[in-house]
Amino acid sequence: MTLAVRYTAARTLDTASVEPSEPGPGEVLLAPAFVGICGTDLHIFHGDMDARVAAPAVLGHEMSGRVVRVGAGVEGWQPGDAVTVMPLRWDGTCPACLSGHQHVCQQLDFIGIDSPGAMQQRWVVPASTLVRLPDSVALERAALVEPTAVAVHDVGRAGVGRGEKVVVVGGGPVGILIALVARAAGAEVRVVELSAHRRALAEELGLTAWDPAAEDVPKSVQEWTGGAGAEVAFEVSGAAGGVETAVDVLGVRGRLCLVAIHPRPREVNLHRFFWRELTLVGARLYDRSDFERAVTLVADGTIPAERLISRIVPLSQAPAAFEALEAGGDMMKILVDCTDDAQGATA
Repeated sequence: MTLAVRYTAARTLDTASVEPSEPGPGEVLLAPAFVGICGTDLHIFHGDMDARVAAPAVLGHEMSGRVVRVGAGVEGWQPGDAVTVMPLRWDGTCPACLSGHQHVCQQLDFIGIDSPGAMQQRWVVPASTLVRLPDSVALERAALVEPTAVAVHDVGRAGVGRGEKVVVVGGGPVGILIALVARAAGAEVRVVELSAHRRALAEELGLTAWDPAAEDVPKSVQEWTGGAGAEVAFEVSGAAGGVETAVDVLGVRGRLCLVAIHPRPREVNLHRFFWRELTLVGARLYDRSDFERAVTLVADGTIPAERLISRIVPLSQAPAAFEALEAGGDMMKILVDCTDDAQGATA
């Protein structure tokens, strides 16, 4: 048997022993090592995605681990290989896929949401989802490749260029990663974040962070840019006030990249879009090139992944970790250790 963390109902998780699966043709059996808890996982935990998530559901899609066994027809992979997973399975036949945008497939299976995820000791996935990790990258750090790939995709969608002034509204894990990726692209970056702990971490990483409760952010942007406004803003907060700030800081022909998942419609100042000829772009998920770039950024230290990890807990304590993240406080990323050694169990 193997241990798994399952969502069973709103605000209810359990740890259960389940029968491990064997890899079929084109599949691999993985031993997840570390799995990150992300904002989408919290949305599921709150019951906000019950229309999509069929309980009991094994959560988790930010992961690192090793290959245990390969199924028939799988080539290029062998037991012991260090990997992460790009958790997307598309149908290849819908209009989005046929136009080359498989990551937004109209029948997309997001593994870890629409099908069982990585928060278990053994996990079967299609071999096509594997992304190789260099031996030099610790598996703890590699668990942040997936959210880094999100940031790489977001920065690419916004078209961030060298010398541009960028405002990131929301300094959680994805917001900080976007800021770091944008900086690596040559942009000047400011982070807007209410949490003193998150602002302090941003400053430790060499970023400038502003407290929107203590200063007029649009005014600060005007001073910073000499009255021009920012070229790019990322809305990562998921709050109505964050949307307003992200629009207000933009200069003429500025680009607003919407990253956060907003569970309800928001009011948007469309007159400002008209007056300044602003552009709004959505950014959802990633493609393989984003993942490969993310592996490089984590491996070479451009993304100091270890600085974003607040806590590592064994799989059996994952339910309490969800509650700790929900409570807020001085938390960024919590990783769940799924290794057999951490659980005292085998599969």
